[in-house]
Amino acid sequence: MQIYLPIADMPVNVFLILGMGLAVGFISGMFGIGGGFLMTPLLIFVGVSPAVAVATVSTHIAASSFSGALNYWRRRAIDVALALMLLSAGIIGTATGVWLFTELRAVDQLDLVIGILYVSLLSAVGLFMIYESLKAELRTRKGLPSLLRRPGSHSWLHGLPLKLRFKRSKIYVSAIPVWGIGFIIGFAGAIMGIGGGFLLVPMLIYFLRVPTGTVIGTSMVLTLITMASATVMHAVTNHLVDAILALILMVGGVIGAQFGARTGQRMRGERLRLLLGILVFLVGLRFAFELVVQPEDLYSIRHVGDM
Repeated sequence: MQIYLPIADMPVNVFLILGMGLAVGFISGMFGIGGGFLMTPLLIFVGVSPAVAVATVSTHIAASSFSGALNYWRRRAIDVALALMLLSAGIIGTATGVWLFTELRAVDQLDLVIGILYVSLLSAVGLFMIYESLKAELRTRKGLPSLLRRPGSHSWLHGLPLKLRFKRSKIYVSAIPVWGIGFIIGFAGAIMGIGGGFLLVPMLIYFLRVPTGTVIGTSMVLTLITMASATVMHAVTNHLVDAILALILMVGGVIGAQFGARTGQRMRGERLRLLLGILVFLVGLRFAFELVVQPEDLYSIRHVGDM
């Protein structure tokens, strides 16, 4: 069944888009991360322009993060002080990302930049996850304990000035790396259409040594607000949010996440990370292929407004 997307300016098969939402929702539920890093490339692969894909997926991520953030709030598993510090820089990063997004679109370089960013990010993260999971799997087979980074241990980031104490996370750390991480997450979400959890969770664990118990809930709060802000900014500035497309993706994502969460509970953590790393790396390779292959249409016509 075909449906016309007014903002994307193209007809799509409803069941195809719904299936994509189901698949990404399943993966998100199974691995416990946001699916924007997969949803945006998939939309681009089926013909949706990168600009519309990024802006629309921001809506999908914000809606998906709301229920999760509410659940963690009820369980009191959110570090409010840390979330506010991250948000103070995250909003600035989001505004900067939307501004750069608009400028790149004006000079017709947005598609290329998004492609290069996705190839670099997904390839690097995918390879790192594969390496870490294989190393953990080998240690497990040899009967050795996994190498865990203990919460509370210090790195050079903890020696920076402007230190603050976050009681819920039980860390005493400089505000500088917290602001830096918040800015990066907001910026990446606005220009690439990826949720904060994909990058924020490992950054908080590996760099700031935040305990896992508060990381996910705090990450969802930041993701919810930055992605909601990105949606509003994209809608007002660029008019690229396709509400119909976002609604179909949301329905599929909510259903798929329920089945994915049940499946993920039956698998070991090392194997989950290995599967996710392989998946992320393969998507990065597909993006690289799209960048170098010769397009079917060598020329395109675009309205640039009245001179």
